[in-house]
Amino acid sequence: MKKLLSFVLTAALMMGFVGCGQTAPATSENTGNDTGAQEGGENAASAELPQIEGKFVVGLDDEFPPMGFRDDNNEIVGFDIDLAKAAAEKLGCEVEFQPIDWDTKELELESGNIDCIWNGLTITDERAEAMEFTKPYLKNKQIIIVKNASEINSKDDLKGKKIGVQAGSSALDAVEGDDIYGELGEVSTYDTNILAFTDLDIERLDAVVADEIVARYYLANNENDFRVIEDGDFGDEVYGVAAKKGNTEFVEKLQAALDAMSQDGTAAQISEKWFGEDIYQH
Repeated sequence: MKKLLSFVLTAALMMGFVGCGQTAPATSENTGNDTGAQEGGENAASAELPQIEGKFVVGLDDEFPPMGFRDDNNEIVGFDIDLAKAAAEKLGCEVEFQPIDWDTKELELESGNIDCIWNGLTITDERAEAMEFTKPYLKNKQIIIVKNASEINSKDDLKGKKIGVQAGSSALDAVEGDDIYGELGEVSTYDTNILAFTDLDIERLDAVVADEIVARYYLANNENDFRVIEDGDFGDEVYGVAAKKGNTEFVEKLQAALDAMSQDGTAAQISEKWFGEDIYQH
């Protein structure tokens, strides 16, 4: 950390502090900041920001590129990983990344195994009733992916077809909530989007519905013969960071860090690293 809180502010904050997660230091494997997080302005604990003691634990699907996934060295990397590391540095604490079963993410929060979900999590009305969210930081939509040779060219062409989506995802919610749902041939769920794309490739599926940010990144970084349907999708949405319902103090601290990263250029630089442009919602 480049700066430390003044003694007076530290004392004031400690009087009202409610700890989040465990307080044991996280391992260096989980907390080392990437270049993208280090070079973006004053990315260190600030006297203007509230602080968190010890560490906070982020739950994620570690097969969700580019938000959070494992690289060739089996290290967890990604856009959300860099954001979380930068936020932790702003808040004067460590961050640990804990892979979870995405379909049980709400239970992981409720049990206290994790402090937040930071992994391309779509804000929905149902989730907002069950969790505490930060403000949106990215826009997204649910798109349709098919093989290049497919005769599917529009959303209406999905009628009677086999569709794949990730279990517990907003893609599944969007498909089930759409007027076309009752006319689909079959909807299969998968633990990860990658497994769904694998079945699409071997033609067990006719199409996959997935987050645009994730799907386009996957298509750009993997050899495949897929294409995105431009005539129709399953709706727009936004991403946010979620904590256990009622943990407003923790969310407010995260939001303060996100706001600071938006203002000092840290968020923009991380976005440019992963997407080639600034798509962060300032």
